[in-house]
Amino acid sequence: MHSLTDIVELYEERFDTHPLLIRACGRINIIGEHTDYNDGFVLPAAVDKYLYFAIGENGTTDTHLYAADIKDSYSFSINQIEPCEKLWANYLMGIMKQMQGLGVPLEGVDCVFGGNLPIGSGLSSSAALECGFALGLKTLFQLEASLVELAQLAQRSSHQFVGIPCGIMDQFASLLGRAGQAIKLDCRSLAYEYIPLELGDCELVLLNTKVHHELASSEYPVRVRECREGVATVRKHYPEVESLRDVTLEMLDAHRGELPEVIYRRCAFVIRENARLEEAAVCLSEGKMERLGELLLLTHEGLRDEYEVSCPELDFLVGFAKDFDGVLGARLMGGGFGGCTINLVRKEAKEKFLKEVTKAYFRQFGIHSEYYFVRPVDGTMVVRDEEGYGNG
Repeated sequence: MHSLTDIVELYEERFDTHPLLIRACGRINIIGEHTDYNDGFVLPAAVDKYLYFAIGENGTTDTHLYAADIKDSYSFSINQIEPCEKLWANYLMGIMKQMQGLGVPLEGVDCVFGGNLPIGSGLSSSAALECGFALGLKTLFQLEASLVELAQLAQRSSHQFVGIPCGIMDQFASLLGRAGQAIKLDCRSLAYEYIPLELGDCELVLLNTKVHHELASSEYPVRVRECREGVATVRKHYPEVESLRDVTLEMLDAHRGELPEVIYRRCAFVIRENARLEEAAVCLSEGKMERLGELLLLTHEGLRDEYEVSCPELDFLVGFAKDFDGVLGARLMGGGFGGCTINLVRKEAKEKFLKEVTKAYFRQFGIHSEYYFVRPVDGTMVVRDEEGYGNG
């Protein structure tokens, strides 16, 4: 874990320029899991877990990267940007490759980054990595691009360079977050609205399983493919269907016999999840916290049984939360197979819940879980330019 001051000091130890400083955000997603790559809706918020970047041009064609949190470095020529065995470096190189494709006159840069955003937790450290670096390059090399366009660029980089067929939620939330608000995002049109994240006498607490099963990376593209397979079958009968966003449960059920059972379950989850999201947005607007908690639990059951992306550690934490007085709801958050659960907890129950759940989790798995309190904040931003001016 590194502070912004730490990152500046590490940069100045290595390089001889005054850096641009960027603060990139992690994100939570209240509800709407695996809907983004199906053109559906999501309800994320940028949160106060950060990656800090110190970045500056070096006047050469070589780029030097240093990942402070894992004490790893990588260098390459901007004239020969090719994927390497270091996934974190690929996320950054992919951004440079995208900008070259847009004709941005890049030079080599020196970059040090690190922060307090836990890796592999479901808070999307990968999107923060992409978005912080993208905003840094945009600022250094005067790229004319809106934040929405920058999110699209980062998503293309994930698809084309890193090889991960992700939706746009993570990059969008990291860049366009707003303090005190969640974003209701239509992942097809990219129309969005801000919804106040006012939880009354409740708050959101994240519990990190501290596990990250290998299935997380291998099964993600499988789920994308399974959803598309379902869409292709339904489209034979409804030519207007472009994605699961356009499919109702009635349409799916009418042709269930043509679908393998596993494909039916995947598609049914996504359709139900979009409906849950619409109801959750109303719950937030009207202060219906009990119902919001119920929706979180329904989402977890769907992710566990229909989408099959949970794991024993996540199921244990959600099960404990479900039975605990003062916890209204919980679910796994993110791609699955590890990472965090998101818990809607009454403030007066929070301390007792965290004490008991961490103890029970250690007894069951021998793992010390971590918990995080998060609040919605303004998205990824420049905090100081090379001359020392900026947002403070």
